[in-house]
Amino acid sequence: MDSLDFKVGELLKEIILDDSAIETLDRAVSSVVDAIESIPEQLVSADAAPKFVADLGVPTDKKVSFTFKSPESIQVGGSHSIRSVAKPDINVDLLVRMPKECFHEKDYLNHRYHAKRLLYLRVIEKSLTTCPVVRKIGWSSFQNEARKPVLIVFPVVKSAELSDFFIRIIPTATSLFSISKLSLTRNNVRAFTQECCLTQATPKYNSSILEDMFLEENSEFVRKAFHEWKSLKEALLLLKVWARNRSSIYTHNCLNGYLIAVILSYLTVESGGNLITKSMNRMQIFRVTLKFIATSNLMVKGLCLQPRGQCNISKEVMNQFLQYFDIIFLDSSCSFNLFFRLTRTAFEELRDEASWTLSSIDKCRGGGFEEVFLTKVDFTAKFDSCLRINLKGNSKICSSNYCMDDECWRISEKDVHSLLQQGLTDRARFVRVIWRSTPSDWNVEDGFSNFGNEPMLVGVLVSSQEKSFRVVDIGPNPENKEEAKLYRVMIFSLFTILQVMKFRKFWGEKAELRRFRDGTIAESTGNLMFTFLLQLLCLLTVWECEPWARHLIIKRICEYLFAKHFLLTKDDVVHIVDQLDFCLKLSGKDPESSSGALLEAFELLSKRLRLLEEIPLRISSVQPLDPAFRHTSVFPPQPHPLAYEKGANKKPSKLATTSIQSLDVMIQLEGSGNWPVDRVAIEKTKSAFLLKIGESLQEHSAALCIATEDEVNVLMSGYSFCLRIMHEKGLNMLRNQGGSDKIKGTSSVDKELLIRSQHSSMINGLHGRYPTYGPVVRLAKRWVSAHLFSSFLAEEAIELVVAYLFLKPFPFHAPCSRVTGFLRFLRALSNYDWAFSPLIVDINEDFTPKDEKEIDENFMLSRKSYEENAQNIEPAMFLAAPYDKTSEAWTRSSPNRSVLKRISSYAQSSADLLANLILHGADGPYTWECLFRTPLNTYDAVVLLHHNKLSNPQHLLFPAEMNCGKQVIRGKASKDFQPYMILGGGVQSLEDARNKVMINFDPTRCFLEDLKREFPNTFKVWYDSLGGDVIGLTWEKKDSRKRSRDGEDASRTETTDALKRVGEVGKGLVKSVHLFKVPRR
Repeated sequence: MDSLDFKVGELLKEIILDDSAIETLDRAVSSVVDAIESIPEQLVSADAAPKFVADLGVPTDKKVSFTFKSPESIQVGGSHSIRSVAKPDINVDLLVRMPKECFHEKDYLNHRYHAKRLLYLRVIEKSLTTCPVVRKIGWSSFQNEARKPVLIVFPVVKSAELSDFFIRIIPTATSLFSISKLSLTRNNVRAFTQECCLTQATPKYNSSILEDMFLEENSEFVRKAFHEWKSLKEALLLLKVWARNRSSIYTHNCLNGYLIAVILSYLTVESGGNLITKSMNRMQIFRVTLKFIATSNLMVKGLCLQPRGQCNISKEVMNQFLQYFDIIFLDSSCSFNLFFRLTRTAFEELRDEASWTLSSIDKCRGGGFEEVFLTKVDFTAKFDSCLRINLKGNSKICSSNYCMDDECWRISEKDVHSLLQQGLTDRARFVRVIWRSTPSDWNVEDGFSNFGNEPMLVGVLVSSQEKSFRVVDIGPNPENKEEAKLYRVMIFSLFTILQVMKFRKFWGEKAELRRFRDGTIAESTGNLMFTFLLQLLCLLTVWECEPWARHLIIKRICEYLFAKHFLLTKDDVVHIVDQLDFCLKLSGKDPESSSGALLEAFELLSKRLRLLEEIPLRISSVQPLDPAFRHTSVFPPQPHPLAYEKGANKKPSKLATTSIQSLDVMIQLEGSGNWPVDRVAIEKTKSAFLLKIGESLQEHSAALCIATEDEVNVLMSGYSFCLRIMHEKGLNMLRNQGGSDKIKGTSSVDKELLIRSQHSSMINGLHGRYPTYGPVVRLAKRWVSAHLFSSFLAEEAIELVVAYLFLKPFPFHAPCSRVTGFLRFLRALSNYDWAFSPLIVDINEDFTPKDEKEIDENFMLSRKSYEENAQNIEPAMFLAAPYDKTSEAWTRSSPNRSVLKRISSYAQSSADLLANLILHGADGPYTWECLFRTPLNTYDAVVLLHHNKLSNPQHLLFPAEMNCGKQVIRGKASKDFQPYMILGGGVQSLEDARNKVMINFDPTRCFLEDLKREFPNTFKVWYDSLGGDVIGLTWEKKDSRKRSRDGEDASRTETTDALKRVGEVGKGLVKSVHLFKVPRR
């Protein structure tokens, strides 16, 4: 048995009901059946549910009154009939056949059948309410169809496992009406007419009745197919688990458990090609079914569920089905389309999911078990863009009649989908519209008044960054001169003119004339009249914006279209796309917008360095290392007014930061055999080179250079660049030895620079492939810092985790929006099996099976001490990359197991909150900002800092608020350091200010270094590296033994004294220190 088959077997054990549970279910069902069969005859009228009957448009007269009679038959349907109920959703369908005597011959007209169907259920409800075997009764709808309610009965069961078990009572109408009266082309809702008063066909309405007429027959077909076929039943269970995890396909207009069973049944018979045979195991059947869904066109062309041979249906009738329905799957009678609710968009999404699942099985480790069966592919994490649309009471959408051929909620879904599909064109790969209109606590006495209270959900899966976020959409126009000449000859076809008019009508004021700088259209005609007409054809829509705001273009398009066509306000349409931008902006603008200037400055520096001739060895390579160069810095530095060359003609700002962030740049020198072999001598030689490089730059380019033993900081073009030399000999040694930590005589600086350069090159290439990668990383880093994990999770580690989400996105597609990518990052942190699985980041898919085996072996070695002491596993987070197969670069010593557990817990809470915000919006105190607010009472002590003494106060997200804990000390702010300096207008004053500038000075970092030096083993330090004004402390050693009262007092005194010393160490920066928990000694 292979690993996948073993895991699948364990999964089935968890979801299959055992024999005792089935017996309990059968007894409960039998009791309810007996109660229904004992209901006496009685007269029932519209008075039992007047609002429901009225909302159907049925007159509350004697035509809907009838004498209730006991059901002709009651049988178990659904999953329980074939023993395929999958936990945790435990329910049984009871198919209750209504007697013909309760109906008139023409009750199929004008919703009278649906009214009587409900009234029949009302009698059953009334009787079961007083039945001792029933503890609760509720209502729901059949596949979200309001006019077809089902009765939900919760029987009394003495089993904790079955506490949520319920029975769905579903009326059937076998042989109730003539099938010819319900053919697709007939109109059975007389009020459903065209503007010219001609009646229209009602195929959806007719199918709604036919569904009840053939439900028993089709259920019997499925029951026979599954009879004594264990592997088929197990495959059905696996497909249910797969589909339930994918909420956008397991819904009213796509799949459900019954339809999955129908597909499986079809594939077992001759008309289905006998694709499933008795010799197949459960996973083979699972794969065959997914392959059929993913690749077969039969359901689009039309297929029929018959045991033997081909479907005996005329081409004319099949064309009628194709005219009225998107997907055709006829039952054995060839009269009813089982998939009449399934939309084309839902089917395309279903096929994509099936295809992508097969790819997951082939490409993921362990056969993709977790990706296929355990990962939740919900609406929030799947789609790049989610919308919540409030359509309650909107006259443009919901007509006065709830139900005609189709229900108004389903019509609304189609209208919204059509609008967005036309407006977004090829920007969107999928537009998925789902309106779960049935209220969760529906009472049929209320009719349909509470339907549609919940917002409609729209998911947009964008096609690509280039297409989706382009600024211009071109409308109908001649593409070239030859086409323009053709228009002239044809004197403009009426079709094209109509297309232009349609485009103008759809876009309204957003439709603009196309302007050609080269006059192409005029040249192609030579006639002013034709030129004018051609220009009318060249329409476009323009969505101008700053480059950093292009991710908002789809949102702007949607808001415009809904306002124009559905008269919706911005409050009615909530588009989830920019709700997290607040934590990345400075002064209302994304600092990433200045990245172009930064890269230009680097290119200029690189050019100048390569042209230097005064140094003994020429510079052969210049490589940026800082995250700002690879678009993953949360706050990339902005041009500083004091970091320009002398004499630069720049208008100075009135205010500047006192500290300048310097950006690391690695340089390599051409090869030479004259380098010393002694480690200290090598470093001294590199220092000499750096000094010479600084002098030459300052002499030839007027750049300001600040040199130290280890680095040279070059101030030019508004930025500070920190130059560091990679030793050529050390580089070659590392390459030959595979980067092993055991290399002797190699500078640790060279090892660090090599790894950073390889990492930087890898991530830079990844961002080129996935432009959304950068914003997702920035959000991830902001979250990690906001929750004070900066001490334990390196920036590069965060970049690798996010890279994995793009390179191995299964079961999703790679994210194309920052919110979706951020949600997946949080779930990866919380759900990934860090204890037993390495996370492998294969940037170019270069890893061979041998490489993966080596990584697995390295991982197992890192876990060798697990059984001895689980708390000391190092590393707890194993990140393997092409340049680091042993996970030594970024997570060798941190986070440890306890810290990773805390990070995962926080990530789970944030992920749940984010998903809830996407689906339901802010609720009371739970807002988008809460994602980045960390609870301070989870620490043993908290240190608050003076935020006006931070190096970059503008980066502070939320000032810390302390409402609990004991204040141990309070300190005044120092006057020695000010984060900003006021600049004068004169040259001399600018020079004076430049002399006061500090490179990479960060008071918080200095304070933390002092703390770790002063208290090496006292506590863990938790802080925000991006400008937070709070530091958390947790005691390192804890003893669970109970202490005496004297011991507690002594411990409290020692702790208070230690925290006072903390305040002294940070004097001038520390605002206050608060104690929450005294350590156990």
